[in-house]
Amino acid sequence: MRPDVAALALPDGVRARLAAGFDVPDLVVDDFGRPEARKALGRADVLISGWGCPLIDAGVLADAPRVRAVMHAAGSVKQVLAREVWERGITVSSAAPANAGPVADYTVAAIHLAAKRAFRMAGEYRAGRPRDLTVSPATGFLDRTVGIVGASKIGRLVLGRLAGTGVRLLVHDPYLAGAEAAALGGELVGLDALLTASDIVSLHAPLLPGTRQLIDARALALLRDGAILINTARGGLVDTEALAAHCADGRIDAVLDVTDPEPLPPGHVLLGLPNVLVTPHIAGAMGTEVRLLGEFAVAEAERFVAGERLLGEVRAEDLPRIA
Repeated sequence: MRPDVAALALPDGVRARLAAGFDVPDLVVDDFGRPEARKALGRADVLISGWGCPLIDAGVLADAPRVRAVMHAAGSVKQVLAREVWERGITVSSAAPANAGPVADYTVAAIHLAAKRAFRMAGEYRAGRPRDLTVSPATGFLDRTVGIVGASKIGRLVLGRLAGTGVRLLVHDPYLAGAEAAALGGELVGLDALLTASDIVSLHAPLLPGTRQLIDARALALLRDGAILINTARGGLVDTEALAAHCADGRIDAVLDVTDPEPLPPGHVLLGLPNVLVTPHIAGAMGTEVRLLGEFAVAEAERFVAGERLLGEVRAEDLPRIA
């Protein structure tokens, strides 16, 4: 990982915990071609990776004959680990469960603020056109229908945080059973039914070939007037230009922590609309929260050597359907 990432993910206390159970060199690697990196790889049984890690492929593994596990102190492993890692029987863990909490908290906060039309009203306030919507039925969280697209780790946390708060919860996920959806506090429905019935739609699906532009022009047209779309998952889930058209006339609002492309080019219409909030992919762990990812990775390393079940294990067969 990058040195600045290591400083946050593995601060002194976390490194001390790691050193209590492992022989840990004082080395942070972001280039496997460096002589000291190749030497360390030759001795390593476990690698802890994170943001800025170069691709671990067959060439890197040739220098790491002893490696038995990679603990990724971040979310998706797809850009970091090549197929050869699993083919060699190396155990892989991701700190995605630790990253899910901050994303879920961000999403729930966005849902509450968007339900109050906070972003639209703030824009009008800055422009000198403040409106009092206190008694408008278009505002407020209570009695709304919230649709969750994707019962991922994050989607499930969002459902849990919203259950019992006075909203109706719908959920769409092709891998979810009705009984399981009910246990999460939601009602399992098809995507079209969810889009048609929801006041607020929050996306938590992985970006896969089958989900790219899942929310396209046709899907957006199903949203009721005044609906709010929240995307903290992947920008490619949404047809950006179609969304811009639906937001530009004020028909729907959007909160976008991810976009396609990312970042949006300067001057893009979505960046200037008062009913759209665009943030630069900040919903996940950042700053002081990055320590959560390092702590998770270290705990996974401890579980691995103890022969215990890993909480964030990523198996080769999982790759086609996870982010």
